Amino acid sequence: MKPSQPTGATDGEPVRADEESVLADLTGMLATLLDEYGLDDVEVRMETTFNRDLELESIDLVTLAGLLEERYGDRVNFAEFLAGMEFDKIIELTVGRLVEHVVQSLKVAEAG
Repeated sequence: MKPSQPTGATDGEPVRADEESVLADLTGMLATLLDEYGLDDVEVRMETTFNRDLELESIDLVTLAGLLEERYGDRVNFAEFLAGMEFDKIIELTVGRLVEHVVQSLKVAEAG
């Protein structure tokens, strides 16, 4: 790993803390998950919900947490993020809300 490359970056790509980059990363992760169900043609947008639109179950969110950790290291803690939410907020969680959390976590990690 190059010294300028943040921990958690994969394939030699630096991690960028902007919504567009994080959405692209997350879309790729979700495509991997959805491909297992044959749902590879679902369009993922900021307003897409994990439960209603993507029909992800709790085990899928565990898998997503692993993919997030692979990509971003310990700078993004998805389990902690979910633990701070009420159940109905988790059910209505959107891709955009997760993107915002990842961007914020990455910026905090860069600053600290």
